[in-house]
Amino acid sequence: MMKMTLTSRGSWQRAALGALLSAVATLHPAPALPAEQPETVCIQCHAPLPGKLGAPVELWRKSIHAVNGISCNSCHGGDPKNAADAMNRMRGFLGVPKEQEIPVFCGRCHPGVLKDYLASAHGRALGSGGPTCVTCHGNHQIVKASLDLINEKSCTRCHSFERAKAIRDAMQQTEGSIIGIEQRISGFESIGVDTDRLGKALFAVRNRFHTLFHDVDVERVKAESTQINAELAKLDDDLRVIEQARAKRRVAGGIAVCFMLLVAVLLHRLKKSYD
Repeated sequence: MMKMTLTSRGSWQRAALGALLSAVATLHPAPALPAEQPETVCIQCHAPLPGKLGAPVELWRKSIHAVNGISCNSCHGGDPKNAADAMNRMRGFLGVPKEQEIPVFCGRCHPGVLKDYLASAHGRALGSGGPTCVTCHGNHQIVKASLDLINEKSCTRCHSFERAKAIRDAMQQTEGSIIGIEQRISGFESIGVDTDRLGKALFAVRNRFHTLFHDVDVERVKAESTQINAELAKLDDDLRVIEQARAKRRVAGGIAVCFMLLVAVLLHRLKKSYD
C-alpha cells in the first residue's frame, strides 16, 4: 500500500513538473524563424558579374523589394527559374522601361500611387523634365516610402525646399504614430495574437497617408493628417485593450506558476518524509 502511495505521489510530481514547464512555455513562446527565399537565376547569373552588370544585384539586396521577397522578374518579367528563358519576351520579359514609361511600369504593383503621382505636379510634368518614381525612390535600391524622402538635398535638385518642408513637418507626427502602431501589431502577431483586423485597418490608413506624399497643397496635407491621426488614435485604443488583457493573463500565469511550484515543493517534502 505504501509503495503504491509513493508511486502515485511520484506521478503527481511529474504531472506538476509538466504543468509548470507548460505554463512557462506559454508565457515565453519560442519565436518563429523566417523562411529563406531561394535566389532567382537572374541573381545567380548577375551577382558575380563585374561593373554595371552586377551592380543592380548589390543595390537590390539593400532595397525594400528584397526585404519583401520581390525579385528581378517581379518588375522585369521573364522566367526566374530557367536561365535560357530569363530574358525571353515570350515569357513576359519586359527589360528596362523608357523614362516616360517608368510610372506605369511601377504602377502595375502600385496603382494607387500611380494615380496620386499622375494627379500631382510631378506627374503633370512627366516628359517635360518632371521627376519619375526612380528620381526619389531609386531604381534597384528601392527606398521605402517615408518622410526621409522629403529632404532638402533631394528636393532642391528641382525647386526650393520651403513648400516640401511645410508638408513634411505636417506629416511628421503621423508617420511616427504609424511606425509605432505597426511595430506593436507585428509584436502581437509574432506571438500568435490575431491581428488581422488591426493590420488591415493600419494598411488602409497607411495607404491614405502615403497619398499625401505627392500632394503639394500644404493646407490639404494638414487637414488630412489631422483626420488620419484620429483614425490612428482608435487603433491605439484597440491595441491598449489587447495589452491590458495580456497583462492580466501574465499575472494569472505568474500566479499559476507559483502555485505549481508550491505544489511541487510540498510533494517533494512529502516524498522525503515517507522515505
